[in-house]
Amino acid sequence: MSTFGRRSRREFLQSAAVASSGMAMPFWWRRALGKESANDRLTIGSIGTGVYANRYTGGGQHPGRGMTIALQAATLGDTVAVADVNLHHARFFQDQLGKKIEVFQDYRKLLDNKEIDAVTIGSPDHWHVKIAIDAMRAGKHVYCEKPLTLTVDEGKQLIRVAQETGKVVQVGTQQRSEYNRIFLKAIAIARSGRLGKKLHALVSVGEGTKGGPFKNGVAPAELDWDMWLGQAPKVPYCKQRGDFDFRWWLEYSGGQVTDWGVHHMDIAIWALGLEKTGPTSIEGQGGYPKIPNGFNTAFDFDCKLTFADGQSCRLYSGANELIITGERGRIRVNRGGLTGKPVEELTPADHDKLNGEIVKLCHGKDPSGKNGGNSQAGAHMHNFFDCIKDGGRTISDPQTHHRSVSACHLSNIAMILNRKLQFDPVKEDFIGDAEASSMLRREQRPEYSIYT
Repeated sequence: MSTFGRRSRREFLQSAAVASSGMAMPFWWRRALGKESANDRLTIGSIGTGVYANRYTGGGQHPGRGMTIALQAATLGDTVAVADVNLHHARFFQDQLGKKIEVFQDYRKLLDNKEIDAVTIGSPDHWHVKIAIDAMRAGKHVYCEKPLTLTVDEGKQLIRVAQETGKVVQVGTQQRSEYNRIFLKAIAIARSGRLGKKLHALVSVGEGTKGGPFKNGVAPAELDWDMWLGQAPKVPYCKQRGDFDFRWWLEYSGGQVTDWGVHHMDIAIWALGLEKTGPTSIEGQGGYPKIPNGFNTAFDFDCKLTFADGQSCRLYSGANELIITGERGRIRVNRGGLTGKPVEELTPADHDKLNGEIVKLCHGKDPSGKNGGNSQAGAHMHNFFDCIKDGGRTISDPQTHHRSVSACHLSNIAMILNRKLQFDPVKEDFIGDAEASSMLRREQRPEYSIYT
């Protein structure tokens, strides 16, 4: 049975329900009542399901985010295929899933399956946009881990394809929906005016990692090293370039600045009401290792981004926390909790009002994840499935994430060049600095390019 045929019947039945009752029953409610049919379950393919040796103990199997989100999606849909350039990872995922599925080394073969409705993407950062674009053009909805992009220009290209195809895209910034809503409450407090009109955010995310020099070697037989490198320059196999440590190489990621930075930067920009724009000036300094064949992302950093309305964000390698300050007060939030005098002073009526504002922030959806009736999947994955079913806007859409991760990319560029930069957030280009502008996009190997 074709995907088109299955959807046609589903859409016909939903249309009939709308005509007869005035509203369609949300799919999560049908599932909670045990009324969801096989035709209502989405068919899923998972791309990038990393498994690593535990980096602290040196042994065991440590599932990466790609494995985690793939297993979450499998609790809500029917997973039928997996693709990973390392076949060990793909087969390990199949074992965890507990059923036989199609296993590929080349994700493009997975995308050829017309029965697949949506994919999860948990590859290294430099592969996110290429896979996402190919998936959308193949008719699939996309759940992709953060940071969504490697460069500012990649974000612009991905948004264009998402708009052209009309596919649902969810970015894996789970602070927007999970952790008992504490980040959402922080956003609602900041946007309510309780802290003041002109706000400053301290985005503090911890230090990066140093390491090297590392030895090159021979790639494992189950790994397609050339495809792992993808758009990045061709280099000999080095174990520390792959696995968990890819994030400490500028060729494949942005280091701690994008890996952890985008989590808190995303919340800060949303809290300050800047999710539709970008900074007008960026300046900062970073410490970069200068080790041959070693990690080369900033291990410490301090960068200031100023916006046209006078608000600002400081991206800093201090303790892991987000502090938002205005002329009337200050709050502090991280995954451990939300604190500050403005929080302590909230009345029960204030909490009720803020909860209503949270639902508005989430495009009218309950962000708690309880709607899905399946705590294994997590609120973020539930939101993705809900939006595919009802056509709604995801809580972490590519447009807003593009602005958040671009702030981190711009910080890296300013620190690498070690000078203050002026930026036009409408044109998304630096002003009067050709060298900086050239860093908004990277050369890509033709066989893996998003531009061909």
